[in-house]
Amino acid sequence: QVQLVESGGGLVQAGGSLRLSCSASGRTFSSYDMGWFRQVPGKEREFVAAISWISSSTYYADSVKGRFTISRDNAKNTGYLQMNSLKPEDTAAYYCAAKIGRYFTDLTTSYNYWGQGTQVTVSS
Repeated sequence: QVQLVESGGGLVQAGGSLRLSCSASGRTFSSYDMGWFRQVPGKEREFVAAISWISSSTYYADSVKGRFTISRDNAKNTGYLQMNSLKPEDTAAYYCAAKIGRYFTDLTTSYNYWGQGTQVTVSS
């Protein structure tokens, strides 16, 4: 079992930045690939970014490519999502997730563990 807790969300103006953190506890975080997803009410949860267990590979949704950066510090059992040049359409609840199995996927169903989410609101 892995327990995930997100933090760092908040209200920011368009063009601003936020850094989300995902703190993990339980089994060895470094054994899992990690992803970030987001969801707005009434819509499906969507993929944002993913990073492999040893940080050798990163993947991004086209909508955030060039603006968001995913990273992790396995020594601290923490993952990060640096979000720059934020837009109002980035407003959502953001979730971190972890999965067993070392392959890339943007499917929510492939992730085994989820945090409770942190709200990001970008004002225009």
